Amino acid sequence: MNGDGEGARDPGARARKRSVRIGGASGFWGDSALGAPQLVAHGDVDFLVFDYLAETTMSILAGARLRNPAVGYATDFVDIAMKSVLREIVERGIRVISNAGGVAPQACARALVELAQSQGVVLDVAVVEGDDAMPVVDALREASAHAGEGAFVDVEGRSVPAKLLSANAYLGALPIRAALDAGAQVVVTGRCVDSAVTLGALMHAFDWSAGDYDRLAAGSLAGHLIECGCQATGGLHTDWETVPDWPNIGYPIVECTADGEFVVTKPPRTGGKVTPAVVAEQLLYEIGDPAAYRLPDVVCDFRQVHLSADGVDRVRVRGARGRAPDGRYKVSATHVDGYRSSATLTIIGIDAVAKARRTGEAILARTRTMFAKLGWPDYSAALVEVLGTESGYGPHANAALQAAREAVLRVSVRHPRREALELFSREIAPAGTSWAPATTGATGRPPVSPSIRQLAFFVGKNRFAPAVVFRGERIEVEIPTGDRIADDARAGDADAGDSDAGDSDADLAHGIDLVGDADLVPVAGSAAAADLVEVPLVRLAWARSGDKGDTSNIGIVARSAALVPVLRAQLTAERVAAHLAHVVEGPVVRYELPGIGGFNFVCERALGGGGMTSLRNDPLGKGMAQMLLSMPLRVDPRRLASIPAPGRSQ
Repeated sequence: MNGDGEGARDPGARARKRSVRIGGASGFWGDSALGAPQLVAHGDVDFLVFDYLAETTMSILAGARLRNPAVGYATDFVDIAMKSVLREIVERGIRVISNAGGVAPQACARALVELAQSQGVVLDVAVVEGDDAMPVVDALREASAHAGEGAFVDVEGRSVPAKLLSANAYLGALPIRAALDAGAQVVVTGRCVDSAVTLGALMHAFDWSAGDYDRLAAGSLAGHLIECGCQATGGLHTDWETVPDWPNIGYPIVECTADGEFVVTKPPRTGGKVTPAVVAEQLLYEIGDPAAYRLPDVVCDFRQVHLSADGVDRVRVRGARGRAPDGRYKVSATHVDGYRSSATLTIIGIDAVAKARRTGEAILARTRTMFAKLGWPDYSAALVEVLGTESGYGPHANAALQAAREAVLRVSVRHPRREALELFSREIAPAGTSWAPATTGATGRPPVSPSIRQLAFFVGKNRFAPAVVFRGERIEVEIPTGDRIADDARAGDADAGDSDAGDSDADLAHGIDLVGDADLVPVAGSAAAADLVEVPLVRLAWARSGDKGDTSNIGIVARSAALVPVLRAQLTAERVAAHLAHVVEGPVVRYELPGIGGFNFVCERALGGGGMTSLRNDPLGKGMAQMLLSMPLRVDPRRLASIPAPGRSQ
């Protein structure tokens, strides 16, 4: 127990020591069962937090609840994660926060209490309610029509469909803090921002106020870094070959102090690695403007965040700034937009790629003819991909792969009628005897499922009433809005000097020792054009890409301070847009994070609709950063010499 004995098991005792350890046990619904047992047994954690809700998960849960009111939550949380560690959690005094409640947090809490009873354990469970926006949407639509303002629209100006599957506000950390203040050992929420499960624990442990914006920004960053599980401990790292022991990779821990500084680490003797480069990649994951990362509790400014090694597998984080949020919640909604299906076949032998492509085109041509005879419309969308040939790379694909002797054909379609896609599904297997030789790999008729589209809009916080249900009582949670936010902003400004004493923005702007070269003297002058060498971006930077709906963000981090000017000059928004023009249909905006030597590229209309709407094999844009890392840049060889050798320290 890190030498703290029994006191380490008491979150209150650790709070008095001004240090709290929080473990991130789940990054999504479907994450490994390893996280919770590992963190409980070896992480010496005071709080265990779980994130389960991707944007489209709510619609899946809403559909499940329609079929069975007893479900509608992330069942893995109860049946797998908590079942394996419940007794140890109670014995050690670890407190748990999870958004596994989905659209049925009360049902999740009941299942958890039943599990505890079956194990002979007494468990105090609180439920956060108030994120359901369906009644609010109906009221807003009616008010908009009554006022003659036209259609109720989303953030992109599209009319919000009359029939939604789900609509949920992203609540913040205040209800979670209230549940912990009331004495709950486990807090179950519905939709909240992912980082709120961590920030709520810190607000409770350190008694941070709703107006202490720099600390709220720091706590939100801590939550952001661990909300995706092992992505903070070497998962998805650009230099993947330097990450040891994948099977036993450690789940992330943030070790936080009352001033807002924290260290990212992992349990001892686990796989993976925690270095400034690894943490920097995750910092950039799924953010937009780093100067205005908007959350319900605070607007964060991450531009001058500083990362530094603090021992083996320990990275110290400081420099986040915060300011008052506005008076609105973001609402994420989903609706059904027809149906979708995807089929795969494997083609082997000479000209396999050409055979695969012709097979896909033949399937579409045949079914379109059949649709026309039945009086059905054409596909809403159709996509033929030949996997293994770099089909996602467009004009940058390796031409030699067209001669591959094994190829996987993927045909994906959308249509407004289910029966049309059931016909499509029946026409896949006949390819095995009708067309290209050595066609194989059919695994039965591909399923037909609803095509779920996600949209977002903003709604005033005063239309929601977040509350905590605990021990049979309902605790209303006051959420600052309007003038209260302005008052808190002034109070937060007055207190801001305590958050990062001694660290001015000027100091942090030079905090690029994240790449292990704090003492590097940047190369003076510049080489003649003839002396420059052309290298792929991966030689100069680390990268990670994420998604929000149909928008992809690509985070880039320089491998040394001497390379920042090269990236700034050559890796422009215009060049990135041109390089990715085959997949990005909207504008590309570049933001800079001087504190980590980083750049964030926000690419709109980049994912074919994104999420469950996109027909692409990579609907979440996980490969966008990898594609960009192949982009050639020209650099002075002396700057290349500034890059430390790859290894665990980076």
